[in-house]
Amino acid sequence: MQDLTKFFNDLKLFYYEYDKYQNKFIKDKNYKKDEIYLEFIKLTYQLSKNNIQFFIDENKDIVISKKDNIIQHFKQRVKNFNYHIRNKNKNIYILSDKYIKYAKNIPLINTVPLLKSVDLEKYDAIIFTSKNGVKHLDNIDNSWKKIPSYAISTQTAKEIKQKNGYIKFIGEKKHGDEFAQELIPKLKNKKVAYIGAKKIVSNLIDILNKNSISCDHISIYETICVDYEEKIDLPKDSIIIFSSPSTIKCFLENVNWCKSFRAISIGDTTKKYFPKDIKPIVSANTTLQSCVQLALSLK
Repeated sequence: MQDLTKFFNDLKLFYYEYDKYQNKFIKDKNYKKDEIYLEFIKLTYQLSKNNIQFFIDENKDIVISKKDNIIQHFKQRVKNFNYHIRNKNKNIYILSDKYIKYAKNIPLINTVPLLKSVDLEKYDAIIFTSKNGVKHLDNIDNSWKKIPSYAISTQTAKEIKQKNGYIKFIGEKKHGDEFAQELIPKLKNKKVAYIGAKKIVSNLIDILNKNSISCDHISIYETICVDYEEKIDLPKDSIIIFSSPSTIKCFLENVNWCKSFRAISIGDTTKKYFPKDIKPIVSANTTLQSCVQLALSLK
């Protein structure tokens, strides 16, 4: 089976996610048809251009297949049904309230705004490494939408797009220090604002400042743990998805860790913050959807 991960990443799509385990492109069902249509055209055009055969299944997802006929569609329908039955009751946990099919939610983090206003007039560009930075900035300021935004990933860029911001660049590496290296040739001799949390886990700002880029850190929000009165016990063999260093801290404060658990880290930066006795599996892509897909593939 051909792995189209690189093909997918190069397209920088907002509303589709590639599931290499099912070998299909899954549509984000949270958005309207007219918002997704242009990406559907782009994706199917590129598949055809590269001689990659496909068909559309009953879920409106794009299935990679060498054949497109009634029998193949029926087989895919059966496969989708069996996939759903097999996975609907799995104990896969996301540590937020974001809905991802086949995962359960344990909200463990809150974000608290730190500023009531911000002056961005002197900046040539804005850097975002999370959706929370975009959301909190949009709550206090509208001028940012006219300034070029540099997003670490398509998921962050999606939030910028939803807020009608000006997306100038989307990172390919999806990790803080590597993202900084991507930004150096694009932001040389510019004055930029990094909008993010009070606590930073990467060296992005230092790297930029050492390479002729004047970068200010504007702490716009703070991450705090939800405090449950009693420790939570999860079922044996649960799979927990950790999307940031903060989720590791908040999880261990609120949930009893069991040796049968398996941990999935959304990226290499988060992986560094696990205790030595927890060995996470790192997702190939930095989205919760891809983490869930990885979890579903585990035996």
